[in-house]
Amino acid sequence: MNDRKSDGSEAGPGAHPAGRGPLDLGLLRTFLAVYRARSLTTAARELGISQPTVSAQLQALEAELGRQLFERLPRGVAPTTVADALAGEVAAPLDALATVASRGRPGVPALPEPVHLAGPADMLSQLALPALAPLVADGVRLRVTTGLADDLLAGLQAGRFDLVLSAVRPRGRAMSAVPLMDEEFVLVAAPAWARRIGPLTCDDPEPLRDVPLVAFAEDLPILRRYWRHVFRSRLSARPAVVVPDLRGVRSCVAAGSGVTVLPRYLCEDDLAAGRLVLLLSPEDAPINTGFLVQRAGALPRPHVTAVRERLLSAAREW
Repeated sequence: MNDRKSDGSEAGPGAHPAGRGPLDLGLLRTFLAVYRARSLTTAARELGISQPTVSAQLQALEAELGRQLFERLPRGVAPTTVADALAGEVAAPLDALATVASRGRPGVPALPEPVHLAGPADMLSQLALPALAPLVADGVRLRVTTGLADDLLAGLQAGRFDLVLSAVRPRGRAMSAVPLMDEEFVLVAAPAWARRIGPLTCDDPEPLRDVPLVAFAEDLPILRRYWRHVFRSRLSARPAVVVPDLRGVRSCVAAGSGVTVLPRYLCEDDLAAGRLVLLLSPEDAPINTGFLVQRAGALPRPHVTAVRERLLSAAREW
């Protein structure tokens, strides 16, 4: 048979005539069983089908490929070089699929599923993931997603996540929320801007009127809340810089871009090192409660429980 395509390139073992559909996974599974057993009878027993069915499936695959895969021997079969190459391509993917398909069957050892954790990027990066490092070293696998609270809570309810760190307490009984931490919001700027602004009081935000504002979102949600809570006034300014990650907001302000409001935990090191300056210390600072949320009635899984308990324990020091 001509082993070259019309353009002169070699046809691989998985190539099949033009116009044919993709190879059937069932045929490939049968092929791999025969390849490993070197016997149609043994492969049939392992697959739980008849030997004539195995033979017919092999013939169908060979016809699909247009290549001979095995030489029939008096006892068993011998793979051709085409079969060797095809087995090299399909063995690992088929084994991975078999592992997933066998998950949960009696007597089949299964790797623990990853824990799917979601939350704000800054809180995950600054607090949660460092706290979970010992669990990862002990074999817990994590898959982490960042985003906004409403989107992540919807994903939790849909089953995409196991646990969500949320600044919003979910409504209804479908999700169970436990208070995790209280984050204090602080008004900060780089030292040069702090000197230009001068002393501030809770009665008068006027010195901030012409200062560039660096915000998490275009509508200034954190800044507006601070103005309303501390200055008892409405903030109507437009942001100079918008960065949808509070770590980026912190970096911009520390570099001298202007003024912002941040959770204290995110800028404590910068305040201690003098890279940022606290512009105001109100007696009643804005506080936001963060929650650890999971679906109500979710089936217990040891690694999810371990992550949950570790976060609750670590949060006592946050």
